Amino acid sequence: MATDPICGMDVNEAASKLTSERNGRKYYFCSETCKMQFEKPENEIRQLKTALIISWPLTAIVVLLTYVLQIPYGVYVMFLFASIIQFYAGARFYEGTADAIKNRSANMDTLIAIGTSAAWLYSTLVVFIPSAFPIAGIYFDTSTIIISLILTGTFMQRLAESKASSAISALIALQPKIAHVVRLGKIVDTKIEKVKVNDVMLVKVGETIPADSIVVEGTSYINESMITGESMPILKGKGERVIGGTLNTTGPLRVKALKEWKDGALSQIVKIVEDAASSKVPIQKMADKISSYFVPLVIAIAIVSSLAWYLIGGIGLNTGILIFVSVLIIACPCALGIATPAALLVSSGVAAKEGILIKSGEALQVAGKVDAIVLDKTGTLTQGKAKVTDIITVTGYSEREVIMLAAIAETSSEHVLGKAIIERANNNKIKLEFPKKVTYTQGSGLVAVDKRGRTITVGNIDLFSKEQLRKFKVIERLESDGKTVLIVGVNKKVVGLIALADTLKEDSKRAVSSLKDAGNEVWLITGDNAKVANAIARQVGIRNVIAGAKPADKMKKIVELQSEGRVVAMIGDGVNDAPALTKADIGIAIGSGTDVAIQAGGIVLIRNRVSDAVFALELGKKTMAKIRENLFWAFGYNIILIPIAAGALIPFFTVSVYGFLPMLAALAMAFSSTAVISNSLLLTRFKAHAG
Repeated sequence: MATDPICGMDVNEAASKLTSERNGRKYYFCSETCKMQFEKPENEIRQLKTALIISWPLTAIVVLLTYVLQIPYGVYVMFLFASIIQFYAGARFYEGTADAIKNRSANMDTLIAIGTSAAWLYSTLVVFIPSAFPIAGIYFDTSTIIISLILTGTFMQRLAESKASSAISALIALQPKIAHVVRLGKIVDTKIEKVKVNDVMLVKVGETIPADSIVVEGTSYINESMITGESMPILKGKGERVIGGTLNTTGPLRVKALKEWKDGALSQIVKIVEDAASSKVPIQKMADKISSYFVPLVIAIAIVSSLAWYLIGGIGLNTGILIFVSVLIIACPCALGIATPAALLVSSGVAAKEGILIKSGEALQVAGKVDAIVLDKTGTLTQGKAKVTDIITVTGYSEREVIMLAAIAETSSEHVLGKAIIERANNNKIKLEFPKKVTYTQGSGLVAVDKRGRTITVGNIDLFSKEQLRKFKVIERLESDGKTVLIVGVNKKVVGLIALADTLKEDSKRAVSSLKDAGNEVWLITGDNAKVANAIARQVGIRNVIAGAKPADKMKKIVELQSEGRVVAMIGDGVNDAPALTKADIGIAIGSGTDVAIQAGGIVLIRNRVSDAVFALELGKKTMAKIRENLFWAFGYNIILIPIAAGALIPFFTVSVYGFLPMLAALAMAFSSTAVISNSLLLTRFKAHAG
């Protein structure tokens, strides 16, 4: 069975012809109304507004004619106005019922249509055949007020839903409509859907990148904040990748499409957010099971209670009909159907705004139960690249000179440490020259001869004698801090030391502290050596460390924690950590805006910040709390009010309660759905402790 993404009702996929596709996903609907709300929500809101403009003035006249004004032929005027409301303003309920019958199911429209039709039909028969009834009660006011109240509640619910889905709408709005494709030397404006891989496109200043592409000409600063959360524009030039949907801010570019729009990062993000918002969580299974039997059960309760009070309780046919109407209206399962989807929709949108993609509702539910965290080091807690951290000099040489000498030797090197030294030299605006000769020693370093004839040695202790290094006691301290130390020499004389390390991300220490404060057991498991692993662990405050770990070792530890009854979250980079991310109860992949579709995790952190994992885990707890609150309200509402509608108050207050109970039932039904949506919208205020 599929779930209607609008009302939450179960839909038989095999029987339903009401379907719609969005971003490659097929959705099923219980009624044409729900389908229209999904495809064109603005049209339905407009139709509801029109129906309300007609129904409320006519309802007011019917109520006045019933209780205040006595005019000739007043009952016929009431019949006319009530019929307009019943079959024009209330037409959506009959359409929904017809769709339900076609789908061999029953939905909330069925209850409303049967209930209001019973009140209207009975009143109509009394007007035109009064002699057929011993008590000639007219209840046009009941049917008109119920329809007007329910339409009002639906209108308020749709407005709330449009606010809840604003995050997804904002993402969809980033999609450009037209691309300027270069064909045979001419610029041809082409619909974005028709752009193919390898098409070259012109992107003007102020326009969005049409598709995930590579720059082939020009340089410009690109604002990627809408995808990656990075606040500062990034300079992009020839050979660099740009993300579809991001903003070109300073100069024209020519880019070559790497993907079609539907396969690009933004489309994948929208799809993930929508899938999460419409997915089911395990807690919803109970609600679904009850909902599948709910409508037939309610109809049965309405029939049995009204007949029992009429035949056994002797309350009269009029009140029996009102009991029937009250039960059907008050039991409308709207709130039950949207209790989970509403919370998931809002939380998925909140997460997306923070650069966090939650792939399913189940991922959120598991995130809310996590009590053990396994962290990767490289690219997760650290930047994932080497950086110069310390420069130790010998008398007669400055830090600038030591870096310059090392950079000259490393100019042609592809080693990660050599690149870090070159980067430091460039940052210091040091002009470099290529050496005349370079000799590499595998695993030790290199020896270069510069244009002045100096022999420059850069490497580890293997390239130098113990006597030369005896006075450098600092080497041991730097290595104990997890740093790699390169020794720089000129003409066989040591002139300085350069320490390098894969440095922590700015938010790592704060994030680990927040994870521990939340009561989680935190582990650092890395393939790096013990010195480096322990040094990083000390800096962030992690006591549980496993170094030199292969992917299988990470999985083994996760299984061990799970066997202890722990709910484990694995936080890694989504590439070499893919097996562990899959094995964990919830995988949280740290990625970038261009590879969200291939991550193994149930949650993807686009901004590459481990503190966003704290946000995701806390949001999971908060979302599940909201779902439980919504379900409690929805179930509690029906459990309490159905017996009241079925006559539980008659022994205490007599049948007089049914003078107003049907209207209160409609008001309560409308309020219940609005309350669930409003409660879910409170998630928009969520702020994580590590945020």
